[in-house]
Amino acid sequence: MNTVLSCLETRRSIRGYKADKIPSQTLIDQIIKAGTYAPTGRGLQSPIIIAITNKGIRDKLSKLNAKVLGTTSDPFYGAPIVLLVLADKDRPTYLYDGSLVMGNLLNAAHAVGLGSCWIHRAKEVFESKEGKALLQEWGIKGNYEGIGHCIIGYPLEEKVPEALPRKSNYVYYIK
Repeated sequence: MNTVLSCLETRRSIRGYKADKIPSQTLIDQIIKAGTYAPTGRGLQSPIIIAITNKGIRDKLSKLNAKVLGTTSDPFYGAPIVLLVLADKDRPTYLYDGSLVMGNLLNAAHAVGLGSCWIHRAKEVFESKEGKALLQEWGIKGNYEGIGHCIIGYPLEEKVPEALPRKSNYVYYIK
């Protein structure tokens, strides 16, 4: 089977990470580069990726995300790296563009041997006073909406979860 197709079929969301084992900068850079090659409406590249490798900032984001969720547990499942995707709301395709970036990040992480998971609530976190303050602190200017947090790291478990069977009415052929 084609390597790309195999990667797409075998990637799973990982919900447990070795927090003390940090991926190399080379692997992180490869994943980010793949994210930047996601298709975007008219090629306008509305999304941006913010790579959070600082544990203190990662933990702060985790707390803000947990607050939106209404919990105190870590919604990032111990993953040491967060790739935050924001997209420019002034572009009509921003939500789709950012979602495609997230998909590329998730699949690229799997391709280089890392686990990943899409964590929601980026929209709510970066609409909050605290989230807006973080963007300002980071020098991010623009009309951005949070699309998602792509958490990455080495999975706690060696065994990857099994895929659910595909539903019978997933595809319709019109001939």
